[in-house]
Amino acid sequence: MRLRSCAMVMMTTMVVAGCSHKVKDDRYVQALPAPPALQKASPVRRVVPSGAPPSAAGAPRRDPFAAIGSQVVPAANTEVYERPDDNPVKRTTEQPVSTFSVDVDTGSYSNVRRMLDDGVRPPADAVRAEEFINYFNYGYAVPADKAVPFRVHTELARAPWDARRQVLMIGIKGYEQSRAALPPMNLVFLVDTSGSMYSQDKLPLLKRAFAQLVPQLRSQDRVAIVAYAGSAGLVLEPTPGDQHGKIIAALERLQAGGSTNGGAGIELAYAMARQSYVEGGANRVILATDGDFNVGVANRQALETLVGDRRRSGIALTTLGFGTGNYNDAMAERLADVGDGNHAYIDSLSEARRVLVREMGSTLFTIARDVKIQVEFNPARVSEYRLIGYENRVLNNEDFANDKVDAGDIGPGHEVTALYEIVPVGSGAEQLPALRYADKAPTGTAHGDEVADVRLRYKLPGSDSSELIRQPVLASTLRATPSESLRFASAVAGFADALRGGERMPGWSWEQIIATARDARGDDPEGERAQFIQLVKAGQGLVETPARPAPKAD
Repeated sequence: MRLRSCAMVMMTTMVVAGCSHKVKDDRYVQALPAPPALQKASPVRRVVPSGAPPSAAGAPRRDPFAAIGSQVVPAANTEVYERPDDNPVKRTTEQPVSTFSVDVDTGSYSNVRRMLDDGVRPPADAVRAEEFINYFNYGYAVPADKAVPFRVHTELARAPWDARRQVLMIGIKGYEQSRAALPPMNLVFLVDTSGSMYSQDKLPLLKRAFAQLVPQLRSQDRVAIVAYAGSAGLVLEPTPGDQHGKIIAALERLQAGGSTNGGAGIELAYAMARQSYVEGGANRVILATDGDFNVGVANRQALETLVGDRRRSGIALTTLGFGTGNYNDAMAERLADVGDGNHAYIDSLSEARRVLVREMGSTLFTIARDVKIQVEFNPARVSEYRLIGYENRVLNNEDFANDKVDAGDIGPGHEVTALYEIVPVGSGAEQLPALRYADKAPTGTAHGDEVADVRLRYKLPGSDSSELIRQPVLASTLRATPSESLRFASAVAGFADALRGGERMPGWSWEQIIATARDARGDDPEGERAQFIQLVKAGQGLVETPARPAPKAD
């Protein structure tokens, strides 16, 4: 575990003159004296309970650091998370169809990793199982022809946490594209430079993160930089991507100070993106921030409407989260969703390299839009089922064929994975009580060997009409021993469940999750699976902290 040399107060980083921090790239830096913008006293900011929506009243909110004398001290933790309850178990005879939008976000996993690295028990609402699962690659085969932008993979096997149950793994792999073959990029960096961005894990890390992307830019690309703090300002006009020195110099000029006028910043960023719009290219605003917007357009619904309107003009929005204390995960994730973008949390330089360099193509480009998955389970084979994660991506069944309904996008090389827990008919593992008046004779015998019918809809870039892919899952394909990929994905799902209370996989202990992940670690060139195993151990230590012994009687 990496330790900070400064005391942590919950998840808020304390910035005190003379205190050194260990930024998570294993380099120590000395914290500088607080900038003038942080030396002014301001009202105490209210604590936002986990899951509570941001204030819509537009009341001023202070940055998470306030001056007392010559020191900067942390305010109460105001991080905001929203996540509905786990998907319920469904009876197949009553609800045989499940529909959801794909999700390629990974912000929940790296954000929770940051908390565990800091020795903090993550709140349950911060844990989104699908983002944990999709943080890792599972080696799916690439499509043979770009005419169909991705290949569908399915696997049916016994559940590692309960041999009476089964797991259906659905994987999507987008076609890969070399960096040289990528279309031109039109990028606008929208950077939060408010006072709360002063600490080393915020604006300084943000600048170094974006600096890693700059050498990847080409002459046909365009980059602009917009900063927002109190009022929005243009830091760098649209500039050819190969002018690396000019772009780096503009990044270095960014300084933290002031309040956060996010609404004005977004408006200016989209104006710059429209000015340099590239037909057939990647037109994207990249919003980098530590928290919620506190002046200007602060109402979440108004921001979503603004971003949704700009999305229809062909400009996507990606959000990158930084820092601790006032991080608004709910806002960052939702804006990326409505902006046809993705959301990541940057807790280290290595994560920045992963998102902005190693996976640059899948982060910034789109090969399939509005990708939806629909699964119909055969009641003759499946008694009950449960979708693991994707709670805020669930769609109405009628939305599947409605091309007006927005869904997730996939970039080149992207992998998307979804897991269903299945209870086979006659297994005795049912969780729902038997119905007194139900017809006990199962239906669906016309397709006796089919467990489920998997359907996918997607749109090619520039098209308003969706294409359909169908793939049945046969009972004869059931594997007694899950593949390495399915075992590791199951361990990741088990870890997410354990952090959320362990209610959905009660028969799976922390030790069993660790053992499954270790056994299925496989090829791990980046060390991400090994790191995952250490995170599970850290989570276990925080969740299963031994109770203090009772005091001895006199």
